[in-house]
Amino acid sequence: MAAATPASGSGGGAYSCETAEQTREWMEAVAAFLRSHRRLLEAHVVNFFKDRLWEMVDAEWMECLRAEPVESLLMLPSGCVQENWPSSLRDFILTARSLALPREQKSPRSLLPDIHVASINTVLAQGMNSKKKHEIETLAGMVHAITKSSGAHTVIDVGSGQGYLAQALSFEYQLPVVAIDASSHHASVTNTRAERIKKHYAAKCVGKQQPKVPRTVTCHVLSSDTLAAVTLDACQDDHVPESKNCSGTSPQTEEPNHSIPPLVLAGLHACGDLSVNMLRVFMSCEQVKALISVGCCYNLLSEGCHEDTKTCPGFPMSKAAKLSNLVLGKSIRDLACQSAERWRSLTKDIALQNFDMHAFRAAFQLVLDKYFPEVSRLSPSIGRQGKTLRRQRLRKIMESRMAEEKIDDLSYSAQKEKIMTKYGPLSTDLNDFNPELSTGDTYSASGSVDSAVFQAAVVADDINVDTFQKFTLFKDFTMSGLGRLGCDFVEDISLLEIWKDVQPFTEFIGPFWCLRTALGPLVETYILLDRLLFLQEQGGVVEASLFPLFNPTMSPRNMAIIAWKLSANPSKV
Repeated sequence: MAAATPASGSGGGAYSCETAEQTREWMEAVAAFLRSHRRLLEAHVVNFFKDRLWEMVDAEWMECLRAEPVESLLMLPSGCVQENWPSSLRDFILTARSLALPREQKSPRSLLPDIHVASINTVLAQGMNSKKKHEIETLAGMVHAITKSSGAHTVIDVGSGQGYLAQALSFEYQLPVVAIDASSHHASVTNTRAERIKKHYAAKCVGKQQPKVPRTVTCHVLSSDTLAAVTLDACQDDHVPESKNCSGTSPQTEEPNHSIPPLVLAGLHACGDLSVNMLRVFMSCEQVKALISVGCCYNLLSEGCHEDTKTCPGFPMSKAAKLSNLVLGKSIRDLACQSAERWRSLTKDIALQNFDMHAFRAAFQLVLDKYFPEVSRLSPSIGRQGKTLRRQRLRKIMESRMAEEKIDDLSYSAQKEKIMTKYGPLSTDLNDFNPELSTGDTYSASGSVDSAVFQAAVVADDINVDTFQKFTLFKDFTMSGLGRLGCDFVEDISLLEIWKDVQPFTEFIGPFWCLRTALGPLVETYILLDRLLFLQEQGGVVEASLFPLFNPTMSPRNMAIIAWKLSANPSKV
């Protein structure tokens, strides 16, 4: 099995991970680069204006990048530079790119020449979007090939979700599958969906052996011991129930049972430590012959003591990484989820909207610091759901307004007259500005943005139309955020003054965050190499590699760790 070899110009540079020593060298180079840019790594969007984060970056870099078109900024994480940029900036971007794992999708046949990847029919594909269909088709074919090659019998789908992978393996490849997930709802959906699919396949198998549905196990897997015990318990014999729930209990690990068939562990975007626990079970369980794992949610990884090589955190795993003392932390691990491919595929308008959202959140932090210091000290989260709703709503408004500008090409005075005609006379005196509404419900998170914005709108003569439009969006963001935090709006909050103070520096947000995002693939590279090295440190009893399995634009977390025990496959010895 060939290990991932860095492609020239597309990441990896002169580094390789075919052996443990090569992997360690690569990790050391990545760690040195990350340490030299620690402040940029640890920067957080909420403190952008508060801590004047743009000042931590070389002033020459910022002056250069602020003049660049958005399209050029979006290419920074992909390693694209311009000849007229400062040499130190070019070196930063190119070095970051050269140290990252190459992510271009490879053909599964380059790894397993005899692989057969079946197309998923419309019955199996029901409920899948194009991304999920691409992932399931490719991964199912790979799991099937690895199962045959390793002489395994049963597949354990770890973190199975709604059972898409388990069902493709069961119905399309006729493999026995156990689907393990923490959600009983997912198990119910999996079972219901499987019975519906079974009817379709049963009609095609008249007079033949009827298709089997995947077994489902509901269990909160908090350790590798739990995962091992659940896996072995579910595979004891052919008489276990098709659906089982072990939530709230910790199954006891039993002595090796030779009646348990050879197993393959498979995981598609198993979150956080679940992917790590798969690797440990692969090494500790005699019955597990091979593994294929595509991880995600690095921010949810546990991170342990780096001096104690006997601890079992989600990160670091390898002895070498534990001894390196490179501490990441949640914020940096979250950065590992950024995708250069996704960034360069953004349109200009969507990118600008995302930059604006960063600006609104950073300015909102100033509101909290000034008017709600007790809340600010708690480092609050305004909620993923709330953020998603605000992002969708603000994006629609901004798109609508951009469309209006293209159609009407209104001057500032015409725009002002249009607003006044539609919403009535508005104060043009900043001293009269009062953002509090007459009705408390208007600024609720689920309320109308237009009514919230224009009932308290201010059209000041010293701000242009673009600034005013951005301010109204910032105001809605703030009201929604305060509502999520349970904070009452008070009369003396001057949102306009806060926005006017930060507005001149909003142009630095795009360059700053694109520079920071350029480090994201490096963080993910280090985490993945740490997992690979953990397997390589096991004394030559396994063969393991990193393989770019999916199209990275469709599926940014596309790197699979593929491993099998050499004793399970004599041809590999």
